[in-house]
Amino acid sequence: MTARIFKPAKSAMSSGQAKTHDWVLEYVNDTAREVDPLMGWTSSSDTQAQVRMRFATKEAAVDYAKDRGIDAVVIDPKPRKPNVRARGYAENFATDRRGAWTH
Repeated sequence: MTARIFKPAKSAMSSGQAKTHDWVLEYVNDTAREVDPLMGWTSSSDTQAQVRMRFATKEAAVDYAKDRGIDAVVIDPKPRKPNVRARGYAENFATDRRGAWTH
């Protein structure tokens, strides 16, 4: 059984950081997925691939994997550059704008 421990990235569909603070332990598929000929659904006989566990810290996830004898690969997150503007969203509607109005 192999697993990977990582910190999930934010969803591309939102600007929020929800569900990105915890570390996730996720098992790697041991068998390939198969296509059901009747319905076209993909399935797998590996039930461990459905398991996702969340931990508050990376150390807690690594300790859990070591205690259970799970070979885990830790993937460290890339640092995110903050996108902070001087005046924020209100800058779009400022009356003292110097540039041309682009809306």
